[in-house]
Amino acid sequence: MRILIVGAGAIGGYFGGRLLQAGRDVTFLVRPGRAAELARDGLVIKSPNGDATIANPPALQSAALKPDYDLVLLSCKAFDLDDAIASFAGGVGPQTAVLPLLNGLRHLDVLDARFGRDRVLGGQCVIAAMLDAQRHVVQLAPMNAITFGERDGGTSPRVTAIAAALGAAGFDVHASPDVMQEMWEKWVFLASLAGSTSLMRAPVGDILAAPGGAEFMLGVVEEIGAIAKAAGHPPRAPFMERTRGMLLAAGSKLTASMFRDIQAGAKVEADHVIGDLIARGEAAGLPVERLRVIYTHLKAYESQRG
Repeated sequence: MRILIVGAGAIGGYFGGRLLQAGRDVTFLVRPGRAAELARDGLVIKSPNGDATIANPPALQSAALKPDYDLVLLSCKAFDLDDAIASFAGGVGPQTAVLPLLNGLRHLDVLDARFGRDRVLGGQCVIAAMLDAQRHVVQLAPMNAITFGERDGGTSPRVTAIAAALGAAGFDVHASPDVMQEMWEKWVFLASLAGSTSLMRAPVGDILAAPGGAEFMLGVVEEIGAIAKAAGHPPRAPFMERTRGMLLAAGSKLTASMFRDIQAGAKVEADHVIGDLIARGEAAGLPVERLRVIYTHLKAYESQRG
């Protein structure tokens, strides 16, 4: 299976690098600057699951693409989606499946409009990773998994084939018969964690130590859970129990990548992660007061960045 990884940043670089280590047919689609870095230093992964340096990983620019890839793995930030689509569209052929690993759900509509709904799988990943000052991929915790599937549910020959291509490469792969439920549940957790830690500029443990901190975080979870329920994907009891447990862990240093992006003065996915939830909640007639506070804060941050 020919796999095109769009970008070689923290997520694409990590999963693509592990697939290359496992001998899979992987090519990175990168900008000229990143291509020069990879040619000079190789793809460097620093991880609690084992470090790796892959010399001269296969990489090209969009002008060199041909429409002969079986799978496009897309892991860009939401605010880069339009540019990413323009860059990889030339690699999408008659049999190409597109597997996005973006946060939230709004990107599915954008990809459907460009490539057709039948090409676009549902998907998500669980990993904490970043690029350091040397542009090396640094995995911050051992967890590393990709979940994907047909958005209408069930399974299919292409899902089975993709699972085989991604499997046994040093990370967990789950071909889900109900991927939309899993995407909604990740969104509930991610938006609750990202919204709370970004708003409070603090990890979970410090928020819990503040008056009203636990009540605020749990209130955010309830607001988003109600939105998921209205969309036909109520969070399941075991998921809610795990989520509450992680958000109520005394002394926890847990934060979200959005919080770390704010600390670094970087762009954030305010509209995709929080704003879209507000729109869906309002359309369903649900209260979203806490989400509005978070969103106003994030938009003020964006305005401050210019």
